[in-house]
Amino acid sequence: MTGSWNPTSIIIPVTLSFLLSFIHNFADVVAAPTRHLCLPEQRDALLELKNEFEIGKPSSNDYCYRNNSRVSPHPTTESWRNNSDCCNWEGITCDTKSGEVIELDLSCSWLYGSFHSNSSLFRLQNLRVLDLTQNDLDGEIPSSIGNLSHLTSLHLSYNQFLGLIPSSIENLSRLTSLHLSSNQFSGQIPSSIGNLSHLTSLELSSNQFSGQIPSSIGNLSNLTFLSLPSNDFFGQIPSSIGNLARLTYLYLSYNNFVGEIPSSFGNLNQLTRLYVDDNKLSGNFPNVLLNLTGLSVVSLSNNKFTGTLPPNITSLSNLMAFYASNNAFTGTLPSSLFNIPPLIILDLSDNQLNGTLHFGNISSPSNLQYLIIGSNNFIGPIPSSISKLINLQRLGISHLNTQCRPVDFSIFSHLKSLDDLRLSYLTTTTIDLNDILPYFKTLRSLDLSGNLVSATNKSSVSSDPPSQSIQSLYLSGCGITDFPEILRTQHELGFLDVSNNKIKGQVPGWLWTLPNLFYLNLSNNTFISFESSSKKHGLSSVRKPSMIHLFASNNNFTGKIPSFICGLRSLNTLDLSENNYNGSIPRCMEKLKSTLFVLNLRQNNLSGGLPKHIFESLRSLDVGHNLLVGKLPRSLIRFSNLEVLNVESNRINDTFPFWLSSLSKLQVLVLRSNAFHGPIHEATFPELRIIDISHNHFNGTLPTGYFVKWSAMSSLGKNEDQSNEKYMGSGLYYQDSMVLMNKGLAMELVRILTIYTALDFSENKFKGEIPNSIGLLKELLVLNLSNNAFSDHIPSSMGNLTALESLDVSQNKLTGEIPQELGDLSFLAYMNFSHNQLAGLVPGGTQFRRQNCSAFENNLGLFGPSLDEVCRDKHTPASQQNETTETEEEDEEEISWIAAAIGFIPGIVFGLTIGYILVSYKPEWFMNPFGRNNRRRRNTTTH
Repeated sequence: MTGSWNPTSIIIPVTLSFLLSFIHNFADVVAAPTRHLCLPEQRDALLELKNEFEIGKPSSNDYCYRNNSRVSPHPTTESWRNNSDCCNWEGITCDTKSGEVIELDLSCSWLYGSFHSNSSLFRLQNLRVLDLTQNDLDGEIPSSIGNLSHLTSLHLSYNQFLGLIPSSIENLSRLTSLHLSSNQFSGQIPSSIGNLSHLTSLELSSNQFSGQIPSSIGNLSNLTFLSLPSNDFFGQIPSSIGNLARLTYLYLSYNNFVGEIPSSFGNLNQLTRLYVDDNKLSGNFPNVLLNLTGLSVVSLSNNKFTGTLPPNITSLSNLMAFYASNNAFTGTLPSSLFNIPPLIILDLSDNQLNGTLHFGNISSPSNLQYLIIGSNNFIGPIPSSISKLINLQRLGISHLNTQCRPVDFSIFSHLKSLDDLRLSYLTTTTIDLNDILPYFKTLRSLDLSGNLVSATNKSSVSSDPPSQSIQSLYLSGCGITDFPEILRTQHELGFLDVSNNKIKGQVPGWLWTLPNLFYLNLSNNTFISFESSSKKHGLSSVRKPSMIHLFASNNNFTGKIPSFICGLRSLNTLDLSENNYNGSIPRCMEKLKSTLFVLNLRQNNLSGGLPKHIFESLRSLDVGHNLLVGKLPRSLIRFSNLEVLNVESNRINDTFPFWLSSLSKLQVLVLRSNAFHGPIHEATFPELRIIDISHNHFNGTLPTGYFVKWSAMSSLGKNEDQSNEKYMGSGLYYQDSMVLMNKGLAMELVRILTIYTALDFSENKFKGEIPNSIGLLKELLVLNLSNNAFSDHIPSSMGNLTALESLDVSQNKLTGEIPQELGDLSFLAYMNFSHNQLAGLVPGGTQFRRQNCSAFENNLGLFGPSLDEVCRDKHTPASQQNETTETEEEDEEEISWIAAAIGFIPGIVFGLTIGYILVSYKPEWFMNPFGRNNRRRRNTTTH
């Protein structure tokens, strides 16, 4: 019908047209010969490659990144089958025309093994992209990798490759991207890397590279991205980097660079991001950077920069983030910084900046979101102009000397976006917590630690005050005496620290009604108990799923450990140390065995034995300084995550727990001051870094190879994981601690460095030779074998302990010489060889000349210049004593003869005179001196 719309009149022609087009293209497809793109020899090589490596078993918490997305590890090679086209295999990309494999992506496949020089990988001659990121490969890059001459991108990040980068890397002349980050490469970067002229991206972060960066790196004229952080580079930053005119990103953080930033950096006109933080750089602020107007990020933190900050820093008109914390910058804070429009982050904390705070004339709305300027020497009040920084989210002005003026908290009411406020350690008047909280309607984190805070539980506080949004509240060291009642309505509160106060009485029961509270620190107060569960606080059945970290150490808690703790089913960390709890460890804590990672009960009066079937998820167990008895439960071998075990100063009576060697993660073992006895069987402790078994009754000999398999003490760097944790502990919330004998003194390690190593076998009954294998423990810092019955020689292998700082072998039966090799140990600050049977020449090293004489006493056969020097006031060699005695006797004899001569001559004169008188006058009494007596005798006889 004319003029009417007929849908079929349109649809049918379009459909036919589409079908005709489809048939035409399908005919081309059918006409093309079907073939497998994959070349047979490359498929075989890939299958060989698959068999060269094993597939690990990642835990549920492991993850990695693929194509900038966070993913779980995936066994890529499991899909590779001999009867399929390798171009369809996962991780493989082929050239559509030639069928050659051009890309190999095995990232996040969790492979591990070792590369060999004849690996099938190196027969893939046409490979252009190689990505093996996030695996567990263990081996060295073979020099034959240079056969892959067509490679344009080589990514081997997140593996466990060891050794050097071969100089033959220059053979990969077409490389544009070289990423080797997060491995264990060591040594220097080969200078031949400067021949990779097409390179645009070089990523070598998180390895163990050392030495200086080769100047040839300045030849990489196309380089736009250079990342070398988290290595051991030292020396000065090469000025040749200034030749990299196209460089936009330069990352040199976390190394040991010294000196100033090269002036040649002023040539890097394309640079947008510069990170040189966490080095040892010095000098004034590098003014050459002011020419780089494209800079958006400058990070100078954690160095040794001095001088003032330039007032014309506004020339960096594109600056978005400026980090310069923890240096020694002086002078005033340049108010011009606040006039840089794009500036979002400013961190100048921990310097020596002074004067009063001024934020300048802020006319237009500021984009500043993070202002961290605490821990300087600023004085005066917080300026009211801060209220103009309306986009502030985080503000840190800690350690401000307000000259005892009160803080006007109303100025913060204009900062509607303020999320985090840090005002700790101000020299201000008392801060009333009840008065200031109403000013912060949106604040999530408030730190008032170190101030005098009043938290008086006012009667005027309504039973249902307006709800607040605070999630983290820091009130440590605020002189608080009563628990702040105002907190009971803070239902968003998740983190509460009231440690180091003077709070007394009971811990209020309403704390457990706060639904989001996951961290509570009550340590260092005078609490006496936890308020018992009651229906008043809704605690009739305590099940606090959110409580994860509970710290209540160093209070006055008494009685048994409260059973309500067993109801905290999500508890990860429990620290009740340094209290007066008694009784046994509650068996109901078995309910926490799947969640509890840290348990610290040291310095209480707990009795009984260690529970046998609980705490199987523990990472750290410290029950030292209690009254525990019995044996170590053998169930400890199921604590597969255990890193720290401390049972010191109890009454445990057992043999050496050699079976603990099955705990592959055990790093600290302290059995000190118990009743352990018997020989210590040979055991393998691959991760053990600190062992203290002193003050027990162990006996017997130590086999010469006893320490052969103690890997962590032998080469700590090779076994150290890549977590970059500096101290042992559980992240931010808990760090392990212990007391250890070091340099003759009991030293408290408030935090244990992950690189700290110590071995203390003192005060036992060991005998025989000190094992020669002790010399394998090259990372050992403290060695104490004193007060035993070790005999024979000190092994010369101790000279291999190049990191040793403290050595004590006193009170043994050692003989022979002190090994001369010990004189070369430059870090050996303390040593004690006293009360042995040592003889011979004392080593002449500098450290030996700095010891006290007591370190060598009661070894009658020792001698030498070193001993003479340290014992000049207390010790004199026998030969010198004899010479001194003889000289003194000769002097006395000479004096006697002189005195005799002086008396002899007058005596002769006097005698001659008397003789003349007697001869001439013959007095009767002299001529017959006995006459009277003779007469008397005769008369007596007659009678």
